[in-house]
Amino acid sequence: MNVERIKDMEERLNRTEVAVKALQSAIENFESRKEDIAMLNNYLGSDAWHSDRDDDRAGLLPDNLRRGVLSEDAIWNLLESVRELRHTVF
Repeated sequence: MNVERIKDMEERLNRTEVAVKALQSAIENFESRKEDIAMLNNYLGSDAWHSDRDDDRAGLLPDNLRRGVLSEDAIWNLLESVRELRHTVF
């Protein structure tokens, strides 16, 4: 009898179904961020971004304000990851 093979394949089926559902959920979440991605893309290097960064450098922003968006690398790296994902997944 092929009981062990059937058990093994059943486990593989179940694990893969879980992974596919998780990926589907992640893709839906990612797709729902299209506007965020576009806004970040437009913000990076814009007059507003330069103005905000200048204000930060002049010490005009609150000390407790998170300001990762003012680092060129943070947005650039995220957008590069988005491009890579689009080529990989879509």
